[in-house]
Amino acid sequence: MSSTEIPPPEGEAKEGEQSFLSHLIELRQRLVRAALSVLIIFLALTPFMKEIFDLLSRPLMVALPAGTKLLATGVITPFMVPLKVTLFSAFLLALPYVLHQVWAFVAPGLYKHEKRLALPIIATSLFMFALGMAYCYFIVFGFVFKFIAGFAPSSVAVAPDIEAYFSFVLGMFLAFGLAFETPIVVVLLAKTGIAPVERLKMARPYVIVGAFIAAAIFTPPDVLSQLLLAIPLCILYELGLQIARFVAKPKTDEEPSAAT
Repeated sequence: MSSTEIPPPEGEAKEGEQSFLSHLIELRQRLVRAALSVLIIFLALTPFMKEIFDLLSRPLMVALPAGTKLLATGVITPFMVPLKVTLFSAFLLALPYVLHQVWAFVAPGLYKHEKRLALPIIATSLFMFALGMAYCYFIVFGFVFKFIAGFAPSSVAVAPDIEAYFSFVLGMFLAFGLAFETPIVVVLLAKTGIAPVERLKMARPYVIVGAFIAAAIFTPPDVLSQLLLAIPLCILYELGLQIARFVAKPKTDEEPSAAT
């Protein structure tokens, strides 16, 4: 006996298609707004490309001997690298608005408790990432560049290429920005109950080893750079543990009794 599938009512099918199309249209609009915000800030910063790159290269220039200048080995490198730096700066400045567009698109589909958890996490993550970049720029770069320049022989003229310098700075910003997200990850694991605080405390030795391994991978091959990343990672993990004690998901003392 063959069974025939009953097609959904025509009204429900059209309503589902319209809902899907409306979500696609809203997503496109928010992506366009986010891209326009980056573009507008980028165009506003374009006349100051030279000053922005000089600001980015200041920690290195301070560490090098007076009169030293960076090299541009490519034909269009003197134009393209400051342009990339300006675009990167525009993206960072527009990031709060970009995240706002993402939040406005995702929030209607979340429950109230998910909204209460997600919004502080997004705001705190943005702040901690910016704090990690600031720590890298104002503290790490000063120590690292002086340390490296001090090992250069007197017969060697230290004049790094600007494209290599931009790639190095971008990688360091990313490494330290992500490292400063450690307390948020710890708190989130404890809050959601994925990893209890006691288990996170037991994982402390592995985290310390992992911090030094990550520092060895994402920083230059010198001890100072690795310490400047590994030590804050360990401190931030401890900070996350202390905060997690107050926000951790409470344990249920009694298991639900089985039905007799």
